[in-house]
Amino acid sequence: MRVTTAPPLPNPTPQALGYRMPAEWEPHQATWLTWPHCDDTWPGEVEAVVPAYLAMIEALRSGETVYVSTLDEAHCEAVRERLREANIATGPGSTVQLHVLPTDDEWIRDYGPLVVRNHNGLAVTDWLFNAWGEKYDRPGPNNTVSAAIAARLNLPRFDCPIVLEGGSIDVNGQGLALTTSCLLHPNRNPGLSQAEIETWLGEGLGIEEIVWLGDGIVGDDTDGHIDDLTRFVAPDTVVTVVEVDPTDANYAPLRENRERLRRYRTRSASPLRVIELPMPAPVLHKGERLPASYANFYLGNAVLLLPVFADPNDAVAEERLQALFPTRRVVPIDARLLVRGRGACHCLTQQIPASP
Repeated sequence: MRVTTAPPLPNPTPQALGYRMPAEWEPHQATWLTWPHCDDTWPGEVEAVVPAYLAMIEALRSGETVYVSTLDEAHCEAVRERLREANIATGPGSTVQLHVLPTDDEWIRDYGPLVVRNHNGLAVTDWLFNAWGEKYDRPGPNNTVSAAIAARLNLPRFDCPIVLEGGSIDVNGQGLALTTSCLLHPNRNPGLSQAEIETWLGEGLGIEEIVWLGDGIVGDDTDGHIDDLTRFVAPDTVVTVVEVDPTDANYAPLRENRERLRRYRTRSASPLRVIELPMPAPVLHKGERLPASYANFYLGNAVLLLPVFADPNDAVAEERLQALFPTRRVVPIDARLLVRGRGACHCLTQQIPASP
């Protein structure tokens, strides 16, 4: 599935109705995850990643509701029992709620709803998902998830029929977004120009300015998602990963992205404040390098979920992010198995903003 001609915008557009995509640090009513189930994601290791899921759910539920998607009623009951064994309740009044919502894989950041907010309430923007440029066989259910969540949360839905993954953008909640050249890759929307893509992001998500970065890190099968590279941590501040070893394959592209951030000026001529995060040493599986990055953290209401890799730089990343979010508890999540599926904490989560 590729978009080869520019489809018509919704009428009226979300932006025309005053909607914008909030920053991740703004209050949530919930976080949505999909329980691990796909052997294509973690061949032979689906059960092995469950402890990391349990750690994320346990941390998040202290500050917000956690919705967990399951495949069918039998799967739902099995997941309920697994949570019960971990002393995580899922009954009425619990902050963890299970839903039967068939999916093709676990990366709900990319196929789930991008929820926007105006002064009246929330709305779901529903974009096309084509498995990161048709790299994988994902025949259909992922593209039904946003509409299903909109119905379950009783939210209006805007159909946005161009390919867009949630992990490809990051926003400051005030009209500024980060993205990379992955949005311009011909395996997504080959019939759309950069200007047309910018129009869709503006009208769909209330984005007024875009900082375009370049290539992603080695091992990233998404063609370079921003959530492995650079993230907003305040309206005028980003963290960005850097590699200090000039012989490392990530050194040059990360240096180029760092330079683009240094040069960028907003429409008001203001620079961005840029804080560097280290990279862990290469994480390999069966001789192949994986996209391990501390930028793939997730901001809950009360916690920051930080992927860690049993690396000395784990502590450096934790210290720097804790200083930036002193009211949140940084929770290290062992991501050495998660990243074998080509993602980590941010890729596995999708926030539902709080109502105004």
